[in-house]
Amino acid sequence: MDGSSGGRRLTADTESPPADEPTDLVSYSRELEDVSFSAIIDADGDARVLWATPDGLEVVGRGIAARLSARGPDRFEHIRATADRAFDGLDHVGPHVARPRAFGGVSFHDEHEPGPPWTDFDAAAFVVPRVLVVRSEDGTWLTAVGDDSDATQDRLERWHDRLADMPAMQPSGTGPGVESTRRTTSQAAWTEQVEAALERIEQGTITKVVLAQSLSVALEEPIDVPGTLERLRRQYPNCYRFLIGPDDGGTFFGAPPERLVSKRGTHVETEALAGSVPRGETPEADDAHAEEMRDSEKVQREHGLVVEAIHDQLDPLASVDVADQTIRRLATIQHLQTPITATLEDDRHVLELVEALHPTPAVGGVPPAAAWETIRETETFDRGWYAAPIGWFDAAGDGEFAVGLRSGVASDDTVTLFAGSGIVADSDPDDEWDEVQLKFRPILDELR
Repeated sequence: MDGSSGGRRLTADTESPPADEPTDLVSYSRELEDVSFSAIIDADGDARVLWATPDGLEVVGRGIAARLSARGPDRFEHIRATADRAFDGLDHVGPHVARPRAFGGVSFHDEHEPGPPWTDFDAAAFVVPRVLVVRSEDGTWLTAVGDDSDATQDRLERWHDRLADMPAMQPSGTGPGVESTRRTTSQAAWTEQVEAALERIEQGTITKVVLAQSLSVALEEPIDVPGTLERLRRQYPNCYRFLIGPDDGGTFFGAPPERLVSKRGTHVETEALAGSVPRGETPEADDAHAEEMRDSEKVQREHGLVVEAIHDQLDPLASVDVADQTIRRLATIQHLQTPITATLEDDRHVLELVEALHPTPAVGGVPPAAAWETIRETETFDRGWYAAPIGWFDAAGDGEFAVGLRSGVASDDTVTLFAGSGIVADSDPDDEWDEVQLKFRPILDELR
């Protein structure tokens, strides 16, 4: 297995590559018979990534051809600059769908520093994997990436032979079992936090803020993260799935329902997803819950703030079109959803859109600066990459990002889960507590 130690490390503090560091990447692709993505992730080796979208694109990557990282308030700009260096002179031989991409994400707060449970997760970090397997409507493709043509073609052939011996399907197994759980926030403390936020709303400091909790889950056995993601796929087929496993520390994974943004050329797609109710046990009960959400002044106000903010954030960059409101139904919960599209007026990198949109009021609040300050002063845990942008971009600056919700950090026999709820003027602390517990369920159910 090719490790990650030979990959190029490009950080925000590096003005130019060292003199002996190669400047160009090459990549070669060949078509594959179908193969188990879980088997690839489980194979021995270093850094690993998995990305899957509701529309059928699935990508798994191993090793590191180039590593991009940055910290501080200018982290998006630094990542774009180092990405230009990483992709400068890229020569890709193969179909466009199998091209090299940089996978990763950023932390919710720009001052984030790595530490438990976020060991080895910088404030912004992306990797271009040495080996990629891409499955789409165009077939399944294997891609090898490196800085030496002969060595990269040799890696492609070695991996092709190795994958030929792997199964096309791999059992997803069962959950590791839950030994115990520990909350960072008691219900009494949560009530105090919500009431304090409501006071700020009444004073006019904020209009909305999203407060979150974390849940530490002690497992009976070590977790099989790929198997957990496969079970989540079966339960939530219309959600994203991701796995980010650095060299050291934990593995961040999840099945978020919400797209932050996707960009293809000048075409941009995003959405507002805010407001939640449970699923019903019958179709009639389902519809009743959805109608209650549609008719709720509180939910519509919360949702409208998100739609308005996304429009205003994109408006300086693009011509924006807001579609009609719909209902997004998942296995255990349903949300109000408003699709939003835009046409860029100038050439932009997807990270510019990510920076403009993060955090949406669905995970931060309104106005953003005051909501961020409220979150910092209120929450008693490190959000890390929770509720932050997770996704990929390519050499052209196209890409797709989801919001890191319905997520957790796994480390051996412990998983730390995260969930939050939007607080507006007439929020009830007990109702918001129940909503957070409902949002823990997608992953928690698969651990039992």
